[in-house]
Amino acid sequence: MRCGWSSIVFDGARAFDGVVPDLDLHCARAVASARVLGLAPTLSGGEIAALAGEGIDRFAADAELYICPMFYATEGFITPDPDSTVFTMTIRESPLPPPDGFSACLSSFRRPARDMAPNEAKASCLYPNVARCVAEATGKGFDTAVVLDPIGNVAEFAYSNLFMVKDGAVHTPAPNGTYLNGLTRQRVVGLLRGAGVTVVERAIDFGEVLEADEVFGSGNYYKVAPCTRIEGRDLQPGPVYGKARDLYFEWAHSG
Repeated sequence: MRCGWSSIVFDGARAFDGVVPDLDLHCARAVASARVLGLAPTLSGGEIAALAGEGIDRFAADAELYICPMFYATEGFITPDPDSTVFTMTIRESPLPPPDGFSACLSSFRRPARDMAPNEAKASCLYPNVARCVAEATGKGFDTAVVLDPIGNVAEFAYSNLFMVKDGAVHTPAPNGTYLNGLTRQRVVGLLRGAGVTVVERAIDFGEVLEADEVFGSGNYYKVAPCTRIEGRDLQPGPVYGKARDLYFEWAHSG
């Protein structure tokens, strides 16, 4: 057996308080990611979601869970053999972290351009770069890093999407193929706009983040959380961040 080393794709969904927000979208993205890497998915998104539901039912009703579907190939040399595509899924208890806030510094590493890596997929081959961004930041005493794209604009935090607030308006890097346009990110953007908050998707310079009124992140691990220190500057969780978090969890619990 020769494993298709470059073939692993995965996704992550959250279960908490009896709800599983956007499970269908996370499962559909796992299938789409598999296709990007040349795999032949053996299940549909709906079938994966149904399996996830069976697994979730085996836990206590109040358990906070992380659901991780995965596809990979067991055959192929560098290029995976699509006919050897395998599916697996793990579901484990993983409490949502409290929204205590996180610190971030600028990383010296950058996100690759879309013609350098399969950035449109949630692929394990992208995560060594994420890991070195985080390792660099923690080595400096920070929790995570702000990562730039190849031309020097802000892309995201190391493993979550970035939002900044200036004069009441929310600004977030426009999806440009250098980072994954997160499902939680898309949900937060839609909820804020639906509530009448101005959300601008555009190119952002790191200097603007340093001077922002508020900075926060979105991602499946913590959903919505405030950045309370950026480089040497301390920040307080602000009202727009609070609104974004409240809107997200109100929407999640409504389902």
